[in-house]
Amino acid sequence: MAEDKEKVEKEEEVITDPVEFDPKDIPDIDSKYRLILLAAQRAKQIQRGASPRVDLDARRIKPTTIALEEFEGDKVNFRFIEKDKIS
Repeated sequence: MAEDKEKVEKEEEVITDPVEFDPKDIPDIDSKYRLILLAAQRAKQIQRGASPRVDLDARRIKPTTIALEEFEGDKVNFRFIEKDKIS
């Protein structure tokens, strides 16, 4: 039971500090499905208190719209991590 609570606390951790990054380091989003998944994750961060990285009123505009605008403007730094395959 305590392990489940600890796991949930780790999942809810959100980093809201601005991070300096080079837009050339951002990988290309290869499909609209991946864009939706990434935008959903970013929208969840915005809902939990992360600062939007575009000039939109977070009180009037939905977090999903803000997240999509951030991706459109290359304002979100992310990377793909390959999981180790378990045999």
